[in-house]
Amino acid sequence: FADLVLETWDLHCDRNGREHRTADMGCKQLVLRRGQPFSITLRFSGRAYDESVDKLSFNVETGPCPSETSGTQSHFAMTDCPEESCWSAVVQQQDGESLSVSLCSPPDARIGRYSLTLETCTDYQGSSYQIGDFILLFNPWHPEDTVFMRDENERREYVLSQDGLIFQGTSDYIYSIPWNFGQFEDEVLAICLKMLDINPKHLRDQNRDCSRRNDPVYIGRVVSAMVNCNDEDRGVLFGRWDNRYEDGMSPMAWIGSVDILKRWKNFGCQPVKYGQCWVFAAVACTVMRCLGIPSRVVTNFNSAHDTNANLTIDRYINERGEQERQSWDKIWNFHCWVESWMTRPDLGAGYDGWQVLDPTPQEKSEGVYCCGPAPVKAIKEGDMLLKYDIPFIFAEVNADVVYWVVQGDGMQKQSIRSSDVGKFISTKSIGRDSREDITHNYKYPEGSEEERAVFEKAEHQKKSIGEEDEGLHLRIKVSEGANKGSDFDVFAVVNNNTDEERVCRVTLCARASSHNGTLGPQCGLTDPVEIDIEPRAEKRVPLRILYEEYRDKLTQDNLIKVVALLNDHQTGDILVAVRDIYVENPPIKIRILGEPMQNRKLVAEISLVNPLAVPLNGCVFVVEGTGLTEGQLVKELEEPVEPQAEAKLRMDLMPRLSGLQKLMVDFESDQLTGVKGYRNVIIAPQPL
Repeated sequence: FADLVLETWDLHCDRNGREHRTADMGCKQLVLRRGQPFSITLRFSGRAYDESVDKLSFNVETGPCPSETSGTQSHFAMTDCPEESCWSAVVQQQDGESLSVSLCSPPDARIGRYSLTLETCTDYQGSSYQIGDFILLFNPWHPEDTVFMRDENERREYVLSQDGLIFQGTSDYIYSIPWNFGQFEDEVLAICLKMLDINPKHLRDQNRDCSRRNDPVYIGRVVSAMVNCNDEDRGVLFGRWDNRYEDGMSPMAWIGSVDILKRWKNFGCQPVKYGQCWVFAAVACTVMRCLGIPSRVVTNFNSAHDTNANLTIDRYINERGEQERQSWDKIWNFHCWVESWMTRPDLGAGYDGWQVLDPTPQEKSEGVYCCGPAPVKAIKEGDMLLKYDIPFIFAEVNADVVYWVVQGDGMQKQSIRSSDVGKFISTKSIGRDSREDITHNYKYPEGSEEERAVFEKAEHQKKSIGEEDEGLHLRIKVSEGANKGSDFDVFAVVNNNTDEERVCRVTLCARASSHNGTLGPQCGLTDPVEIDIEPRAEKRVPLRILYEEYRDKLTQDNLIKVVALLNDHQTGDILVAVRDIYVENPPIKIRILGEPMQNRKLVAEISLVNPLAVPLNGCVFVVEGTGLTEGQLVKELEEPVEPQAEAKLRMDLMPRLSGLQKLMVDFESDQLTGVKGYRNVIIAPQPL
């Protein structure tokens, strides 16, 4: 018999890509999900393959030092009965000199870039052919994969969807910003693999690192560390919270991960300036979805950063409601992290499902700035000793805030107010642009028997004293419309829930603040007001907050923290109420002109009215949307925008993908920053 000679081959990138749900990656390479068969066609010259004399086998390998024992290499012959637990190849059909073969990886294969070699052998004479490379990803569609997710709608949202919403604001005023995850955009997959290859664990021991890449717990931990740069590990983002962002991009200005990941790669893996929690979380979410691990961005309102891990955050204020001393423990008005879906065979039953990963650099874990994966179920149950980092996250959603009022004579007095940490834990709903509240996944109802049991297990006694139903009650209300450029009112509302008249003293103080709890300069203060309240009555003490007072003090977070203090003369109690007020940016209007259709020009008209009493200079619109724009479109306006005038532009788009897409817009100027808007556009498929 003459030797069997391979003439050409076809890896069927398009068809395999469609079947493996990776076709959107648009790369001209083969991208596969583990545990799922893929087909290739081999064409021999001179004669056809004959199974009675020809032996065909394949070799796959990944990483710099592939070996069978590490699971990074496999040599396997063509077989009739493939085994699911290892690599296999089966003849699909033979048609003259062309042979179609179905190959399959095991559902626990290492992910990453592989090379594929064919070896032929006839009468002990053999040849070897380098057929090409492919990339293997996790597979949430395969029941044996550790990231398997049962529901197709969930897989669509958490693996395939390239855009989303991230919730921000305050617990009293939750709003969303659009985000372009773009995990299938050109280059993103290559960048994610590069991130794995320059992580310190890989540089320390390449063989061990590649061998552990079948485990989403390991990958999640690596990604959580590599998205921040605090370990001088060439991480992606540089965190900054002090409102001084001139030598980079303000964290508020980003609207997607692709731009950040490309900048990181193009500047030789130097950290990109600057990120804050939602930027870290969104970039990590992009990387995890890209690698095939179902993931979502989650926001926790009133998130505690408990540095000394005693589950109590002490705040000290004076009798005017001003902060007395800086505390290292902080309450962030919101904090974002990622949840990724996977099983936890390392922890035993009951801890599978959503796991918290937090790439924002806050505390070290095993010597590195990373956090998680921590099973959400373990956080709910107060299982503090399980891997990884449960106590830190437990505190973020459960710590007590205790306000101490430092009196004129230096005496400290604990105020009365209930704790409000870990509220409205939020993520985007599946298939809709609305908010899903997932607080119940993290904690039992407040005051329930189960909550008490969990706190006992976590050795946590609730320290904050709840307000009595009897006595005086204090809260803060905001008038409608805290809009940037306008004055607005806040009120201390006092209720007398007793049957007798009460006399008390009320003070209100307002300060600019940052979303991580840092306080800035004062922008409003009342003199102490003595009030007497009839039985069962309500009284309001107003504080007018003036635009000219807050204009130059507001950070880009647009936050004002209002503290109200009440001295009850009868009981000597001090009540404290605190409220974060988000000063709203003007809306961005987006109109779509024409009939949206794939590969046909589409015009978007984008506008915004300047609500301020001064002109806006250096105005820039940034527009992006997967499948709608090639990368980012940046448009600078030549003229300043006068007060009450409209900034307006038209943009030509060429939609590449059909279906529901999101067009996202960010507006920047000297006076208004980080203004966001989006519009859903349904693109009709191109007629055949």
